[in-house]
Amino acid sequence: MFEGSVLGREAVIRALGNCYDPCCRERGISVVDMGLVESIEIGDGSVRVALVLTSGWCPFAARLLEMVKEEVGAVPGVGEVDVEVVWDPAWTPERMSAGAREKLRLPLEQLEPLRRARLRGEGR
Repeated sequence: MFEGSVLGREAVIRALGNCYDPCCRERGISVVDMGLVESIEIGDGSVRVALVLTSGWCPFAARLLEMVKEEVGAVPGVGEVDVEVVWDPAWTPERMSAGAREKLRLPLEQLEPLRRARLRGEGR
């Protein structure tokens, strides 16, 4: 999945760990945790990041691409950053890290009272 030098790759991955889709920021789920990073290519001070989006209709995609450019561009030694959206392969929930899955899981004990209220006709 990742190409390039080990040291450069690790620094870029750390920078990508600071990039969040606005919907996931409050839960601390980065683009790395979501499995959006398809590839990283590093060479001669330039970095190319290929991202897979969860949806082609994401209203925050442009901001997310800017954020990746800003964070990766701040890595020492990085001059140019190119961010590309790729559609093949498609994103699926299986790409998420175990930590992201846990953070996005809704506990049954929180959902059950909402279900009961709905069945009683409350909250319509």
